Amino acid sequence: MFVLGITGGIGSGKSTVSKILEDRGLLVLDADEISRQVTAQNGKAVPVIAELFGPRAVSADGSMNRKYVSNIVFEDKQGLDMLSTIVHKYVFEEMEERLTKEREKGTKCVVLDVPIPVNKFVDLCNQIWVVTCDLEVRLARLEKRGMSKEEAMRRIEMQMSDDEYCSLGDFSIDNSWDLDELNNRVDKLIKEQLHERGIRI
Repeated sequence: MFVLGITGGIGSGKSTVSKILEDRGLLVLDADEISRQVTAQNGKAVPVIAELFGPRAVSADGSMNRKYVSNIVFEDKQGLDMLSTIVHKYVFEEMEERLTKEREKGTKCVVLDVPIPVNKFVDLCNQIWVVTCDLEVRLARLEKRGMSKEEAMRRIEMQMSDDEYCSLGDFSIDNSWDLDELNNRVDKLIKEQLHERGIRI
């Protein structure tokens, strides 16, 4: 089974690329979606987060108090790293279980959509596509999501640079233009990399 990793910084369009691949018929395992599951009510990561950040880190319904924890970690790189370590552990446990099931079913290709390409992600993937984007375009996208320019810039600066992302990937996709151009770039890689491996989508 061919495991294709998609990664890139916030606002780059990583999720849009994954959606294109999903629309073409590939199974996508979304790390953000799984992280929401493991930090939801009775999620596997919640007790450990409470132990690390205190009882206020858990909402009344038993899920992680996102606003409280976000306010802590986006002001404190060490806190963000600790939270990431906890969440990643449970996210990748879930991903590995899903990949095992797909291998047993004979699935030819699975996509892992992961915002932070930690070692575990790199190890699981046969190939990684990095989605990059012009900074001003990223900021405009994040402002459309409701972030202030200052908040968007702060979040971008907390992540790796495009060059750091690209150093871990096999191919990069510049998503600074419109959706049609992005589709063309993704389709080119599908033909060159997936079709060549007998993965027809």
